[in-house]
Amino acid sequence: MITKTKPNNLLVTPGVETYTLTYREAVREAMREAMLRDERVFLMGEDVGNYGGCFAVSMGMLEEFGPMRVRDTPLSESGFTGAGIGAALNGMRPIVEVMTCNFSLLAMDQIVNNAATILHMSGGLFNVPLVIRTATGGGKQLAAQHSHSWEGWYAHVPGLKVIAPATVEDARCMLWTALEDPNPVMIFENSLLYNLKGEIPVDPQPIDIDKARIRRYGDDISIITFGRSLFKVLDAAEILAEEGIECEVIDLRSLRPLDDETYIDSVVKTNRALVVDEGWKSVGISAEISARIMEQAFYDLDMPVERVCGVEVPIPYAKHMEEASLPQVEDIAAAVRRMVDHG
Repeated sequence: MITKTKPNNLLVTPGVETYTLTYREAVREAMREAMLRDERVFLMGEDVGNYGGCFAVSMGMLEEFGPMRVRDTPLSESGFTGAGIGAALNGMRPIVEVMTCNFSLLAMDQIVNNAATILHMSGGLFNVPLVIRTATGGGKQLAAQHSHSWEGWYAHVPGLKVIAPATVEDARCMLWTALEDPNPVMIFENSLLYNLKGEIPVDPQPIDIDKARIRRYGDDISIITFGRSLFKVLDAAEILAEEGIECEVIDLRSLRPLDDETYIDSVVKTNRALVVDEGWKSVGISAEISARIMEQAFYDLDMPVERVCGVEVPIPYAKHMEEASLPQVEDIAAAVRRMVDHG
């Protein structure tokens, strides 16, 4: 079928033939295609083989590709991430799956001190073409240790690329671009998106992972976000449209590098900016975006940049408290109403 997208809701490439699958299936299909296309690509991580992955992303891949290319690892993030770096240095194209992003902290020395620095410290002689996939975000009642969003931490580090595909199409199409990059790329997949159904092109093409995308056009305010928060923002924008407030919604997609041009151009048009991030406000990605807007578009603003972020507490276990600690649709809508009315 040909997908007919609303002019204001651009979640898929308009005007192309598409089919439906889940975010989980899109990631699996992307990995399968990569492994079929390039024998250097392999997947490694905890429970990715016999178990099919903690989130069932790699289900069936062990049977298709065998244990040499779908490799279960010991419970040692530092060990198998380091092995992935070594494989990349020796000409392979590893996909390292770290079960959830909190476990990536156990591999941070390998990621930050090795993967991100080897090209620089070797005088440009050695690239590390490594892709690290990990699940991020709260909302699953997994309590403090398994519910945080660390993508902003890694976006701080030169030598890494950090991307956060929100849509099914991006989950399907950004992986191949990441694998072609000669340097390490971290992909943060919000685990609450794995069951999301969406449209992808029948003939998917690689996507520029450095570019943000406008998901909804509007003239009253620019809302800048990424990951699962995109859908809360779009829901809020639909509610606000019924009230006569038209929001322009920017999906960053990439947190390092940031596509300044796309969101700055939007802010210059709307004269207002709201940044939505599940992560904490202090020293986070929202602070960086706010600073860049102030540096590059200060005189175009009708009011200060505002932010809706996670409450600065360890994520609670209790459902009602967890929901209260994360940005919700009404929080976003209330912030927009306040900003537009103030203007």
